[in-house]
Amino acid sequence: MEYTGYELLWLFFLYSFAGWVLETVFATIRQRNFANRGLINGPVCIIYGFSGVFITIACRGLDGIWLFLGAAIDITVIEWTAGHLIERAYHERWWDYSDQKWNLDGYICLKASLLWASMGFLAVKWGNDFCVFLFGLLPDVLGKMLIWAMVAILFVDNLASYMLLKDRRGRLDHWEAVDRQLDKVSARLAKWIAKRVENRIRKAYPKARAAQVTAKDEGKFAQGCGFYKLVVLFFVASLLGDIVETLWCRLAMRRWMSRSSLVWGPFSVVWGMAVAAVTAMLYRYKDKNILFLFGAGTLLGGAYEYLCSVITEVVFGKIFWDYSKYRFNLGGRINLLFCVFWGLAAIIWFKLLYPAISGLIERIPVLAGKLATWIIIVFMICNMAVSFFALVRYDQRDKDVPAEVQWQVWMDEHYGDERMEKIYPNAKPAG
Repeated sequence: MEYTGYELLWLFFLYSFAGWVLETVFATIRQRNFANRGLINGPVCIIYGFSGVFITIACRGLDGIWLFLGAAIDITVIEWTAGHLIERAYHERWWDYSDQKWNLDGYICLKASLLWASMGFLAVKWGNDFCVFLFGLLPDVLGKMLIWAMVAILFVDNLASYMLLKDRRGRLDHWEAVDRQLDKVSARLAKWIAKRVENRIRKAYPKARAAQVTAKDEGKFAQGCGFYKLVVLFFVASLLGDIVETLWCRLAMRRWMSRSSLVWGPFSVVWGMAVAAVTAMLYRYKDKNILFLFGAGTLLGGAYEYLCSVITEVVFGKIFWDYSKYRFNLGGRINLLFCVFWGLAAIIWFKLLYPAISGLIERIPVLAGKLATWIIIVFMICNMAVSFFALVRYDQRDKDVPAEVQWQVWMDEHYGDERMEKIYPNAKPAG
């Protein structure tokens, strides 16, 4: 079933609230004291809302055991990613499954993943339709006003909570100093809010513990696995990925064809994002054995490719690859053979390519490296923006939508059907 943007936001807020209720009840029972388990101050657990919407989009078209497995993979990756992001942002771990069997560094475990998968299955199978039905009972204007009000409140709550939690101890000391210098009422109020957030997090996550922070070598460019390293890897992988796919098509299909994701230059965004994402997610596991890397690469690569297929179809109305002719495929979006390729690619990347490429990147002078990185960022943002509107207009022309505004006219003049067919030869209308 297709959902509108407002309906997806409604699902996000309902599932966030339901998750908050569930987490708070269980935490209160365990701790025998009320515990607000939300990451922010309001009665929401946004990871539940995000997960609900994510699997609704990512698992569309799936049913039965495939829906269950899709939900399990998606929600497990989300929980694993959230654990790493919280640790990186706040230098703490707020949950730990280390005492559970079949866990991965305490971030995820099989028992929790199966529980989340069951909840995700029920939500997509029956929960979504019921929640959307409730939204439909509201008058149209009231429903939209309610959504925007909740979005605004959530944004302010997130921003305030992040600022206060980012450096809690430093901020508490700061407000002590401000209290002596500025207006005492406002300073004490800010100090009270900071302490309240601190105490709430401590009650909600009593097992939270400080995470070890690795010291950075400031003398090198893009040391470790930070922002600059990931941007450069994205750019390099986008270029190399396009070259690899082009050569593969030449060998497998015996013809040259464009495999670019963008209208300017030979760049495969799918490859670039895959390499940057897998590096960020598996960096701390890069020295593990090849079986672990193969398994992680196979699962994450397959889930990633499936999600990319769904998103491009939903946004652009086009199917850019179709594996229906391959054995062991899932809706034509992924197939077993290429998932195995993702696993092998993870091994080759971390064991062979990454050490060499990372070393070369870190040899770039710091100033030159930062300047080049920001040039790359600006170029790729512009490239992706133009490509986005070119593809949207490409889909509109396929549906006989006339050019009524200036951007549509400009796209028709510069990126007509003939040129788009050369850039995206495999693209075909969805449905």
